[in-house]
Amino acid sequence: MPALSYVAAAVPLFIWVYLLFGRGGFWREPRRSGAAALGSSASPAAAPSRSIVAVIPARDEAHVIGRAVGSLLRQRLAGSIHVVVIDDGSSDGTAESALAAARAAGGSAALTVLTGAPLPPGWTGKLWALSQGLALAVQRRPDYLLLTDADIHHDPDNVAALVAHAEASGCELVSFMVRLSVASFAERCLIPAFVFFFLKLYPPAWIASARSRTAGAAGGCVLLRPSALERIGGLQAIRSEIIDDCALARAVKGSGGRIWLGLTRTAHSLRCYATFAEVGRLISRTAFSQLRHSYLLLLATLGGLAATYLAPPLLVATAHHPSVALGASAWALMSLAYLPMVRFYGLSPLWSVSLPAVALFYGGATAHSALQYALGRGGSWKGRAQDVRAL
Repeated sequence: MPALSYVAAAVPLFIWVYLLFGRGGFWREPRRSGAAALGSSASPAAAPSRSIVAVIPARDEAHVIGRAVGSLLRQRLAGSIHVVVIDDGSSDGTAESALAAARAAGGSAALTVLTGAPLPPGWTGKLWALSQGLALAVQRRPDYLLLTDADIHHDPDNVAALVAHAEASGCELVSFMVRLSVASFAERCLIPAFVFFFLKLYPPAWIASARSRTAGAAGGCVLLRPSALERIGGLQAIRSEIIDDCALARAVKGSGGRIWLGLTRTAHSLRCYATFAEVGRLISRTAFSQLRHSYLLLLATLGGLAATYLAPPLLVATAHHPSVALGASAWALMSLAYLPMVRFYGLSPLWSVSLPAVALFYGGATAHSALQYALGRGGSWKGRAQDVRAL
């Protein structure tokens, strides 16, 4: 086998050595909320008394929003919490479900439901809804704003853990990547990798570092100081962004604010994806936007996926012993990197060897995202088109 072929066969191994040791340790056991993860000085029980307004944009979320609102009104906090729900054109009784949950929790006075105004040009639906809720929230002069989704259940100490970390670290934005559902077979195959790939793009250690420009957040659970929102010019500054959580983190960090992202077991998503097609649509909706609508970046991404994830098992299948050894070594490092995320989701360690097949699926969903954009269709959420290219 020519020497150049050996060098090519070694490329995936070099990539995984870099990912393991040169990318901020993104793959290590995920950082979680709670005293054990944050340290005794930042434990939820030690959180100072602070006022919080939680803002939830909601569009046709009657089946989940009651549990989300109820969980927020049952938070164990030294301070206070008020919840603002923006009913963004729902037709399924979303507002009524939120109000019923507040009554059941004995917190009707702590809930405000707004009827959202029509979506103006230049705004994404979620950011427009959030902006209306925030306009009301800041009038209450809270210490913190909590941006969360209608499908997120917060365990009783979750918000206190966010506040404790923000106070202990001096961060202006702290965010938890909530635990996603892995109830279905499709979710067990694809969801841990979704989080793994996200953390690879946005290593938490780099997000927290003032020396790095990397900025990221998880939109389902973001605690934000009002002063930071005011400093960046409000959500108006990012009004057209599809990946709004990372855009907000980027704006806050770019304005000089400190930010932090970690994983948690004290908040989880109530949204389930029963089929591979549903997860595929989740990925496809924003993938090409992440690539800044660049077909060159798309080709580079697909090539990178092939070299990083698909080449190792293909090398193992060859008859050339050096290539088999190189491919097996790369696959072993890949599985080692994925194992902490598999463990975080309570799955069998055997799932850690599945990344090549999962990456193939993600590559297909990314290509589909680009195709949809080229055809002028873009993504769709709750019957509302987004990221659509004008033809």
